[in-house]
Amino acid sequence: MPHSVTRLDQGRPVAPTRGTLRPLGISEVRITDGFWADRQDINARTLIEHCEQWIARSGWVDNFDAAREGRMPGAHTGREFADSDVYKLLEAMAWEIGRSGDQGMNARFEALVDRIEPVQEPDGYLNTYFGRPGQASRYSDLEWGHELYCYGHLLQAAVARGRTTGEDRFVEIARRAADHVCAVFGAGGIERVCGHPEIEVALVEFARYTGDDKYLEQARLFVERRGHHTLADIEFGRAYFQDETPLRDTAVMAGHAVRALYLAAGGVDLAVETDDRELLEALRRQLGETVARRTYLTGGMGAHHEGESFGQDHELPADRSYSESCAGVGSVMVNFRLLLATGEAEYADLIERTLYNVVAGSPNETGTAFFYTNTLHQRVRGEVPPENELSPRASSSLRAPWFEVSCCPTNVARTFASLGSYLATTSADGLQIHQYAGASIAADLDAGPVAVQVETRYPDDGLVRVSVTQTVDSEWEIGLRVPGWADTGATLRVNDSAAEPVGPGAVPVRRRFAVGDTIELALPIAPRFTAPDPRIDAVRGSLAVEAGPIVYCLESPDLPGGLDVDAVRLDASAPPTLGTDGITVALVPQSFDDGAWPYRTTDGSLPGGTAGAAFAAALIPYHRRANRGPATMRVWMPCE
Repeated sequence: MPHSVTRLDQGRPVAPTRGTLRPLGISEVRITDGFWADRQDINARTLIEHCEQWIARSGWVDNFDAAREGRMPGAHTGREFADSDVYKLLEAMAWEIGRSGDQGMNARFEALVDRIEPVQEPDGYLNTYFGRPGQASRYSDLEWGHELYCYGHLLQAAVARGRTTGEDRFVEIARRAADHVCAVFGAGGIERVCGHPEIEVALVEFARYTGDDKYLEQARLFVERRGHHTLADIEFGRAYFQDETPLRDTAVMAGHAVRALYLAAGGVDLAVETDDRELLEALRRQLGETVARRTYLTGGMGAHHEGESFGQDHELPADRSYSESCAGVGSVMVNFRLLLATGEAEYADLIERTLYNVVAGSPNETGTAFFYTNTLHQRVRGEVPPENELSPRASSSLRAPWFEVSCCPTNVARTFASLGSYLATTSADGLQIHQYAGASIAADLDAGPVAVQVETRYPDDGLVRVSVTQTVDSEWEIGLRVPGWADTGATLRVNDSAAEPVGPGAVPVRRRFAVGDTIELALPIAPRFTAPDPRIDAVRGSLAVEAGPIVYCLESPDLPGGLDVDAVRLDASAPPTLGTDGITVALVPQSFDDGAWPYRTTDGSLPGGTAGAAFAAALIPYHRRANRGPATMRVWMPCE
């Protein structure tokens, strides 16, 4: 039976059938002003179109034409997973069309579908890289071929389309592909997995969208097969594919970071839908260990350039931070699903940290160039990438307009377009606000519809004001989140009552609300020093500066006399201050004697450079780095 768009699931990237909290969709949460409204505006005006133009220029849409016209394999451009970026673009467009009603974008969406639809085989198979004369046969390279990964992004795009526009031919393309996957990889079929997880999370959501449990069962088969060595061993080991240990037995995330996070997101979805509490608890423990021992201050994940992978415990070198932008998106996906499942504020905390410091920092201020990786220490000034060429280097020292592997720009685009859905949730008798932005929020409680208006300049200011604009004739609850970094100094006031101190976590306000009632949450966003765990060898003896959820960095344009960031140390006796020039810290210039050998005999004391006179220097938000041309930059500033 065709699925219809209803208010119950319209505009929701994630729509679980059970859990502690219920998500809201982009039609129910409208971001109206401030930090995230600016990003959504850039996404709508330039970023999505930039992705669209580069995908066309790179030939990745032409691959579908070439497949239809029999010009393969010679005409294929891009990597074996190029189809997936077309699908992620379509997902971003679908959410944006649903958010803004952009009919011009809808026409472009339909034009892309016109080129994709004829390529699908009668049995539902759809891929431009495999399966034709002269190409490798279907599913002949599950380790690296990404066929199922591409289907995953096709299904997620279809969910976005179905939940914003309704059932159409694009959704039917995805349905035929999903049916094909179940037929080929179901019980008694090819009992293996894809080298890049993604199909799992997509199949669960497609099952939720369609109401057809066969897709949920296929997701279960994929999750349970993983970790049983169905993929060939490689130089990085099977952990790279998350095929070394079954998911429910994995203690901490390892291997390729994006793969691990996508699999965890699918695992949480599966656990919720099947009420598998053992699997859910295993994933909570896995993420908790990963956050405690393998996550950067920014929320970034992935310490190794080799394999784009997690390092060992506390192996978090600032200058070799990979922290792929896609891993930031994957972390948000996992944490949001756990927030819905458990209601625990710690997951909203990590979403906030990652959104502001990884995802928001990937694109430049115009949405036309991107970081693929996110280092915390840029040692050399680097070079501006050519504006009209694909960058072959993921670890570009400056944002590049496009990459040979351009998974990150489209991932950022789809996240920005659907961002409203991450701000708030509901329960039977409550509305919970997890992320702060100027927004209008409408929700249906069991007792009826309610609505609030959120006013704030967050994260530049810590005051968040929530006004009730629609209510019901009974008690209900508005919950606000006090972030973990606000361990002292946060206060809450209802209407004209005295402000009361509140601590980190969820803070519920329950009463019979009237239209015009207000709740004011004041969060302390004064700058503060942050110290690393002493087991993180790479930054021992260093401090960072944070203010509210924002991580700050030192960049060479803010240093006098052409100094680089490695030529100064922090005077930790002077706390960071907020003034007319923003946040400043006291620095001491250092000069060093260059020798033929970088080591020396010592009596036990640690040698240092020759210190100059201290001076004040401004810091900038980490997400705004590299917008002033080639520069050196660091987050962790040495104190010794």
